[in-house]
Amino acid sequence: MATVRPGATVTELLAALAEHNIGAVVVSEDGASIVGIVSERDVVRQMHLRGAGVLDEPVSSIMTTSVRTCGPDADVDDLRKTMTDHRIRHLPVVSEGRLAGIVSIGDVVKSAIEELEAEKAHLVDYLHG
Repeated sequence: MATVRPGATVTELLAALAEHNIGAVVVSEDGASIVGIVSERDVVRQMHLRGAGVLDEPVSSIMTTSVRTCGPDADVDDLRKTMTDHRIRHLPVVSEGRLAGIVSIGDVVKSAIEELEAEKAHLVDYLHG
């Protein structure tokens, strides 16, 4: 799982996002603690507000510091509600006080689709069985 240090430049952040083909990354000094989260959207918004000079600034200058997290056994419906209510697309997963991963809205949607497909298959079996 990719993280970026708060002192990394926004340009370095963009390189990490591109390298890992991801839309957000947890900001961490040690790869285990969470000091923030930063997304492609954060970069775009700050470039609009402050210009291209933001690319040379540290990630800490644009990151969100109030980070919502979840546990490894979080219910998908709860994750979907949290993401919808707070208009966020990424939730870091914390286990035993340490960063364990990140859940994206894509993960939540994929899970919901799989659940609906399983329910459909069950109903079709019931109707034909």
